[in-house]
Amino acid sequence: MKRLVLAVCALVGTANAQAQALNEVELNIFNTIVNQSVEIGYEHFIDQDQSVGVDLLINDRFSYYGQNKKEGKFKQFNTNAIAVNYSFYFGGKEGEHASGFYAQPFLKYRFGDYEQDKKVAEGVYQRFTTDMNSFIIGVGAGYKLVKNDAFTVAPFVNIGRNFNEDVAKEFMGVELNAGINIGYRF
Repeated sequence: MKRLVLAVCALVGTANAQAQALNEVELNIFNTIVNQSVEIGYEHFIDQDQSVGVDLLINDRFSYYGQNKKEGKFKQFNTNAIAVNYSFYFGGKEGEHASGFYAQPFLKYRFGDYEQDKKVAEGVYQRFTTDMNSFIIGVGAGYKLVKNDAFTVAPFVNIGRNFNEDVAKEFMGVELNAGINIGYRF
């Protein structure tokens, strides 16, 4: 009898776990509009309040540093990145899966280069390239709203430390990123 009760509890627990969405895909809609970059993410929930994820960043830009082509000054990011993260959720509604405030340490690898024209003499510009290949370690925080355990909206902010000396000389060693992820759970 004891084994039967345990088996029924295990089946009910398994059925309940299957009713909850265990995966989420998301798009950072804010940076797609502002930076013309595409940030697509995948998140797998390992518990009610924890997840691991991976993000692919196409046309990854150093924070919100702009590009312009005025007066012969050409500036172009040719960078992409991949990031892995761990999210811990807290403060969500009771019984709601992975929602509310979250903290998120991450490791990101950016690859590519940054090209720009620099003035070397009066009216003379020369093209220089900065190697942007680097590891970035950081932490993020945000708030995830969940509707019907299917659709999500999550504003967030990240701060990270870039470990490439050439990038730190050209820009900064610390970079800030923010956005609004729109997601779907399945």
